[in-house]
Amino acid sequence: MSDTLVINGKTVAINGEKNLLELIRKQGIELPTFCYHSELSVYGACRMCLVEEENMGIIATCSTAPQPGMNIKTHSPRVQRIRKMALELLLANHDRDCTTCSRNGNCKLQDLAQRFGIDEVRFGTREEVLPVDNSSPSIVRNPNKCILCGDCVRTCQEIQGIGVLDFANRGSKSIVAPAFNKDLIEVDCVACGQCVAVCPTGALTIKSDISRVWEAINDPAKTVVVQIAPAVRVAIGEEFGMEPGEIQMGQLVAALKRLGFDKVFDTSFAADLTVMEETAEFIERFKEGKKLPQFTSCCPAWVKYAEEYAQDFLDNLSSCKSPQQMFGSVAKRFYSQDLGIDPEDMVVVSIMPCTAKKFEAQRPEFITDGVPDVDVVITTQEVASMIKKSGLVFSELGIESLDMPLGFSTGAGVIFGVTGGVSEAVLRNAYEKITGDNLDDVEFKEVRGFDGIKEAEVELDGKTVRLAVVHGLSNVGDLIKAIKKGEKEYDLIEVMACPGGCIGGGGQPTPNNTEVREKRAQGMYNCDKLSALHKSQENPMVNDFYRRWFGEENSDVTHKHLHTSYEEKQRINTKGIELNTSESSEEVVPVQVCVGTCCYLHGSYDLLQGLIERVEEEGLSDKVDIEATFCFENCKNAPSVKVGNQLLSKVESVDDILKHLKPALK
Repeated sequence: MSDTLVINGKTVAINGEKNLLELIRKQGIELPTFCYHSELSVYGACRMCLVEEENMGIIATCSTAPQPGMNIKTHSPRVQRIRKMALELLLANHDRDCTTCSRNGNCKLQDLAQRFGIDEVRFGTREEVLPVDNSSPSIVRNPNKCILCGDCVRTCQEIQGIGVLDFANRGSKSIVAPAFNKDLIEVDCVACGQCVAVCPTGALTIKSDISRVWEAINDPAKTVVVQIAPAVRVAIGEEFGMEPGEIQMGQLVAALKRLGFDKVFDTSFAADLTVMEETAEFIERFKEGKKLPQFTSCCPAWVKYAEEYAQDFLDNLSSCKSPQQMFGSVAKRFYSQDLGIDPEDMVVVSIMPCTAKKFEAQRPEFITDGVPDVDVVITTQEVASMIKKSGLVFSELGIESLDMPLGFSTGAGVIFGVTGGVSEAVLRNAYEKITGDNLDDVEFKEVRGFDGIKEAEVELDGKTVRLAVVHGLSNVGDLIKAIKKGEKEYDLIEVMACPGGCIGGGGQPTPNNTEVREKRAQGMYNCDKLSALHKSQENPMVNDFYRRWFGEENSDVTHKHLHTSYEEKQRINTKGIELNTSESSEEVVPVQVCVGTCCYLHGSYDLLQGLIERVEEEGLSDKVDIEATFCFENCKNAPSVKVGNQLLSKVESVDDILKHLKPALK
């Protein structure tokens, strides 16, 4: 007989639930929460999931394990009163411009306020209005709407392993912000948008580019083409009340044509093209044993992470552009010739599940002769907003077909949108290229699933190919550490920044949790099963492009238009904080002390404090400008200090700094 407890007078069995919240929800009681996510650590800050227990009084269910004999009331008068007051306090500290907020109608705070019947707030409004951070091309951060639930903080740290956001200040001054309250563009944000996906209010939102799309559509001098990413087709329906995983490509195409796009294409075409190029690149590396493991380069958040955190492996990245950027290049440089128009007169719009794609489209690597390969990127949420604002009833639209030739794809191109899909698509191509045999069973189930790191070995013509499939940048960090230590060895590694791959992108509809992502993934595999062709090398439109324009895979032409390269980037690009600005008219010596994470952990803050004191004691304040800065990209030699133009590594004491400073003062 299992252990039991009582919930609202009903005896309930305990079956291994990790907390009371899970057990109560299994009984069909939806306790409200802001800060609880099953994929994150328990925080217990919002106090919305409170219940009353007979002996323990008021308790938070998210952080309390179920115990036999408990007698719980989920909606006693006392509990309801406390919940309502907590909501009022949150609203009092919240910028309540709901009618103009991009989350209006899709805001958990707004929803709960209505649910609990709050028609007025007894407390005053916040006095200070903080500046809104619009610096990122992907994300808008509005601290005036933050309720300090901490969801974004834990997501960035625990899922992505970066920790761009954290709590700062104390008491009523508490905020969630990047280090030193810098803008997102100035710190090591990879623009993945996972913080947006978990934010319950409008504190973190997708940066909208809808107006730019309307401007292009309404310009008669422009030919506007749109590409639809694979993962969008299994998520767009959620915005219109349909189930996750339902394939709504035909209705979406119909909607886009009614909105005024001239041509509607499929990014999966470019994914097939990517498979052809990436497979050829991998086979060459595998045979030569060079630049292995080969990392995929489809995910822009991962590429940015690699530039900042995995710089030793930049040569290991595939040189292939992402499918989005390959599509833009093909459309602007080649398809435009078929239409008889100049690339400047074509506008390429992308509909993506990903906020990082906005950042990617603006990279200088993807601008040719001043013309970007992709002009505008909007997310699944944004295109749904356009459809709604146009008055189109999505559920009543008939289905329409994609335009040719860039609208034709295989199942291999479609499964790019789920973790493991890129590896599986490459294997379908590599098997036939290496063995010369026809591949009948196209499903490589070894690389499927939602484990953070998946490993597989595949035999190809007597040779073993070792693969890893990883999603979530925190898992990427762990994998890279294992490779550096010699604990792991692979030939091909697929990386996706977002949980589940593109199906879990930051621009997808909410909720965006594991259950929803699993349904979307199944929808992707259903698309593959429904496809007439399952291998990229079978795509007749792709083969025609090779015949007409490219020649062979990995040719000089494809490398010019479909490949790129990446280089090391600083994680933080910003001015330092001046701590003792000299007012002397004489020339002074600047001293910069790094207080970034690595240097801080190696004692740079103590060095900084000690240096300020010694400079004052020795009467050098008028001759020295001391600055706290954030990164010299010298983390292996922390702590780092720069005296004038000289970078000092592994500085152990203030005397080490003065030893180089004093000669510079003479």
